[in-house]
Amino acid sequence: MDNNKREILKKVYLVYFVMVAVGLAIIGKAAYIQFVEGDKWREKAEKETIRYDKIEANRGNILASDGSLLAASVPVFELRIDAGNTHYNDEFFFENVDSLAWHLSNHFRDRSKQEYKQLLVKGRKNNNRYLLLKRNVTYDDLKKVRKFPVFRLGKYRGGLIAEAKNKRELPFRWLAFRTIGWDKEGEKNDIGLEGAYSNILEGEKGQRLVQLIGKGVWRPLNDENEIEPRDGHDIVTTIDINIQDVAEDALMRQLIANEADHGSVVLMEVATGNILAIANLGKNSKGEYEEKYNYAIGESSEPGSTFKLASLIAALDEGLLSLNDTVDTEGGTVRFANRIMRDSHHGGYGRISVRRAFELSSNVGISKVIHKAYKDKPQQFIDKLYSMRLNLPLGLEIAGEGKPSIKSTEHRYWSKVSLPWMSIGYEVAITPLQTLAFYNAIANNGVMVKPRFVKEIRLAGETIQTFGPEVLSPSIVKNPETIALAKSMMEGVVETGTATHLKNPIYKIAGKTGTAQIAQNNAGYNKSNYKASFVGYFPADAPRYSMIVVINNPQKGIYYGGSIAGPVFREVADKVYATRLDPVIKRTDSIPATFPLLASGKGNELEMLMKEMNIAFPAGNQSEWITYSGQDSAHKVISIESASDKTPDVSGMGARDAVFLLESAGIKVKISGKGKVKRQSLPPGSRITAGSQCVIELG
Repeated sequence: MDNNKREILKKVYLVYFVMVAVGLAIIGKAAYIQFVEGDKWREKAEKETIRYDKIEANRGNILASDGSLLAASVPVFELRIDAGNTHYNDEFFFENVDSLAWHLSNHFRDRSKQEYKQLLVKGRKNNNRYLLLKRNVTYDDLKKVRKFPVFRLGKYRGGLIAEAKNKRELPFRWLAFRTIGWDKEGEKNDIGLEGAYSNILEGEKGQRLVQLIGKGVWRPLNDENEIEPRDGHDIVTTIDINIQDVAEDALMRQLIANEADHGSVVLMEVATGNILAIANLGKNSKGEYEEKYNYAIGESSEPGSTFKLASLIAALDEGLLSLNDTVDTEGGTVRFANRIMRDSHHGGYGRISVRRAFELSSNVGISKVIHKAYKDKPQQFIDKLYSMRLNLPLGLEIAGEGKPSIKSTEHRYWSKVSLPWMSIGYEVAITPLQTLAFYNAIANNGVMVKPRFVKEIRLAGETIQTFGPEVLSPSIVKNPETIALAKSMMEGVVETGTATHLKNPIYKIAGKTGTAQIAQNNAGYNKSNYKASFVGYFPADAPRYSMIVVINNPQKGIYYGGSIAGPVFREVADKVYATRLDPVIKRTDSIPATFPLLASGKGNELEMLMKEMNIAFPAGNQSEWITYSGQDSAHKVISIESASDKTPDVSGMGARDAVFLLESAGIKVKISGKGKVKRQSLPPGSRITAGSQCVIELG
């Protein structure tokens, strides 16, 4: 019995000592983890619940040449509340929740007071530390919300969480849309200037510390370690908004009138290469025209008759022909190997000079003289075209430039008809902008400059970099006289050739019409698809501006370049001449010392303007927004009311100030016309309701 008892005790002691040993091991391991590995595990836990998030920088603006906004980043905020905030108790919360709900409802007008109260109370009861209140809130809204009950306790005690985001806006909407490009969150941006200058525009990101407070929900912590982002640079483009508007309107009307598929217009400054306007419009799936593709930059296709200038310049510069040489147009048809070349004029033009063949755009005449000059040495013709950079892209910053194609005699598709057909703009491919750059070189006395879209980079309003003209070729010809001959031919096209309707008594235009049949892939050419174009410069006697207009596939039976593209060229050129070249004599001696004046806007800005103009301004103005009325010796300042629930009076203001004041009051704005506000659809002083919209008419 004693032996059995001893055996039992041994087993009990063994179990006891094993349990003690295990306990000591656990305690030892815990102590090891706590004191030896503690830092490592604490760091790991912290990494899983606390992290640094990136803070997006404000993307730089894209500006027109006069400083007008083409693309801008507007800061918007996502408002949330730490409803489980421990800086105040439940008693304080429920005493103030009614007032807070009323303020939110009255300001945003998207929910009733009761709905906001239910949302806030539910968030408090559920200890929601990241309760969403409102998205896309403006900075002006945020400033007002910070003064609401509870939130006015301060950034942390009040529990208000405001997360900033940037929203890209295009103030002129579709104007030059494909050239400006866009910046869309979550997508790779390589479109237009937004893509080309993305690294300059985007700035440097900052960072903030955030904590995981729920499944997938991260809340910003204090900002002691926050690194502020550095805003991006602004870029100033060469685009003239007024001329851009005229170009798009003129192109749109011509496309609609002729039911064309698509078209483009580009206006360039001869000496600098500055692109003042670039319009691209094409039909969408609904049959409406929009800027869906940058045809001027990306569409490399057969140019047709506009290429005849390059062909004649090649032969003239090498002394292989003279403009006074004559050519027999043979009744309007000529055979090269197994193909027939035809003129658009039935019966041809008889025997005419080379100059006249160009002015009348005779396919037979041009192809015959080029074939005669180069039939035994066709590669010499190709090499001459290469020497004029017609086979090279322009190297634009904007992505998507079409590649020019001018095949050599070694090409697999070179044939016995390649030389004559290339001479009139077939079996070659070139973009509208590349064609314009070549013609611009003629206007620029042989110097080819690179088309330029950006002239400055700014930071905080200060210019930090400027861009001057970039020369691609100091001379596209060997003999300067060749340029003079080319200019005289182009002037003849307008004076007595295929573009006589562009002739006007005010200023001279020089250029070349083009009409090309469009190849239908492997089906060849047909007589229903054409491309009409006109490219040239003005004033012809002292070239300042060059321009190309291309309209594809008109459907109304008229397809000649002079008739389809010419009117668009003339309308834009007239606008440019009237605004930039018209020699108006400015007189100041007849301006009276005092004159009637009525202006509305920011008080400090108007006061500064009046003082700059030496116009009396009453002292003591304290209002932010005013209307200034001046008549002879009487001057009066009227304060513009800006109550949060009433429509402000924006009469007489410029568009920028009017939009700012109305949107600050929570009103959506639509603009019509140009100039200053002469009418507003919402009467001044009328009560603002949810979703209010005001149309302002400028004049």
